[in-house]
Amino acid sequence: MNKSFYQFVLSFRGGGKEDERAVFAEEMFNDLSFPKDEREYDLLSRYVEEMANEQMKPIIFDELYKLYEERVLNQ
Repeated sequence: MNKSFYQFVLSFRGGGKEDERAVFAEEMFNDLSFPKDEREYDLLSRYVEEMANEQMKPIIFDELYKLYEERVLNQ
């Protein structure tokens, strides 16, 4: 079974403050209401745009989701 988007993005944690993917991953990890089991772009995108803090930038979400599709969903 494929990893959720949340599980995939956790692999980017631990980078420096200049690494926007790492910042997104850390903020996502600290957001207790983030949809941890979700895999669908539309629902995740809506959450990031409407509910997440300013450190979880939608443009970084799109970049991470593209990687998620390439590395997880399309395998």
